[in-house]
Amino acid sequence: MQELTLTTPALLFSAVSLILLAYTNRFLSYAQLVRQLRDRYLDNPEDKITEAQIDNLRKRLNLTRTMQGLGIASLFLCVVSMFLIYIGLQLISAYVFGVALLLLIASLGVSFLEIQISTQSLKIYLSIIEKEGKKKSHLKSRNL
Repeated sequence: MQELTLTTPALLFSAVSLILLAYTNRFLSYAQLVRQLRDRYLDNPEDKITEAQIDNLRKRLNLTRTMQGLGIASLFLCVVSMFLIYIGLQLISAYVFGVALLLLIASLGVSFLEIQISTQSLKIYLSIIEKEGKKKSHLKSRNL
């Protein structure tokens, strides 16, 4: 195994920081969506589509929390690995860095799952638009 230098974990440090920024932006958009869905639900609590969107969003928020936690743990272990290199504990540093990489892989995997669920949510909206479009075209054809 090659000896780690301070630059190796430092490279991952910047990548994880950017990923965490993307996760935070995703979380902020979900917060806005929660407020919109709350208003829609209060206006019409019987709406099954809003209910489905709320359930979907709950899953996505839980996955986002997991993604962020894994990303933060990865970043933390990168810093620990850099410290261990600094004090001369090369072997321990290599293992800590390996765990940081595994946590980053897990975070990206959870991100992929969250994207799959987000796609399902968008499909629900598309089905609503398609139904409305079919209703309008049917009404137009009847009026002709």
